[in-house]
Amino acid sequence: MKQDKSIAFIICYFGCNLPWYFDYFIHSCGYNPTIDFFIITDDTSYSKALPVNVKLIYKTLYDVNLLATEKLGFPVNIKFGYKLCDFKPAYGHIFSYLLKEYDFWGHTDLDVIFGNIREFMTDELLEAHDLISVRPDWLTGCFLLYKNVPKTNLLFTHSKDYKKVFSSDNHYCFDETNFAHDAFSEGRSYQEIDTEIESMMHVVKKMEAANYIKPFFDLFIIEGLPGKLKWKNGRMYYRGKYEILLYHMIYFKKRYMPKTSRLNIPGSFSISPANIYHHTRPKTLSNEF
Repeated sequence: MKQDKSIAFIICYFGCNLPWYFDYFIHSCGYNPTIDFFIITDDTSYSKALPVNVKLIYKTLYDVNLLATEKLGFPVNIKFGYKLCDFKPAYGHIFSYLLKEYDFWGHTDLDVIFGNIREFMTDELLEAHDLISVRPDWLTGCFLLYKNVPKTNLLFTHSKDYKKVFSSDNHYCFDETNFAHDAFSEGRSYQEIDTEIESMMHVVKKMEAANYIKPFFDLFIIEGLPGKLKWKNGRMYYRGKYEILLYHMIYFKKRYMPKTSRLNIPGSFSISPANIYHHTRPKTLSNEF
């Protein structure tokens, strides 16, 4: 039987304690046991049990700066955690020591609840592509997969501005579009979208046109505040029938705050536009909404 291609994700989180939604994140990771998650953080206070495929790696920003400087070959001085978003495309190079045994590596965020990742990231899809985004219009910083080979691990170096981005304190949204999301969503060519720096979306479209890489773009996620979401035993559904890869809580986390720590997340819960409801008894998809 053909084996699944191996996948690992790198997540960096610095400057404050791991957030309340971290419990949901790792809960959903645990239901994807064939995929490994390396969370690099300076928060040493988290004491709950972790799934076997989730590893907390404790480092300071100073440690990361030393490693990035060594791997990139020029001085790096990251001063705040959010700046690491710009470095996501370089994680495969900077943290290569963690990724040697994997066929693909990816970056994701903690404000994510996964469904069944392998349902969407099939061996056939992985075999045919160098890079996989879960939106059809631009690269997704919350979930992006790279083939673990030098060509894609160093793809960021094809931006004429990558040294500027990595040497500056400014946040450029380099991993996505340099804030030109709407322009790409409108279907405009990367050659028509003039931005302050050449983002990874510009790079990917440029290198695709040159037949250097084969990227994949499709809609596998839900963002915003749609409600009618259900997570059940490792799978995520929308409106009781559409299975999705993940829910990105980029807006939801600003609206909802649990009253108490979620120590025991059940095998089933629903997400409305403003709340999370734990199911104490199993429900079927047909009677949930």
